[in-house]
Amino acid sequence: MYRNLKKLKEILQQGSADVIIGKAGLSENVIKEVKRRLKDKGAVKIKFLKSALKVEGVDRRELARRLAESTGALLLEVRGRTAILYCEERETLKREDNL
Repeated sequence: MYRNLKKLKEILQQGSADVIIGKAGLSENVIKEVKRRLKDKGAVKIKFLKSALKVEGVDRRELARRLAESTGALLLEVRGRTAILYCEERETLKREDNL
């Protein structure tokens, strides 16, 4: 979808977060929602609330890494409590949903 990842990061940094993760942490529903948005858009901006970090018991970078790993996405950047995930192969996510 996006050939220039630097340009993609610039575009996403300026907008608001697509998904906000709070006290539920990385629940199954949150992961499904992130996967859905990755499938639709190819990239997603996620905001971690302090309560999510407290519930999960990890720092922001580790939480972002875990989310990227569980969704099969590439972690482009973590700034503050905001992360940007990118999935080049959106078809991979579509196939996983059909299994």
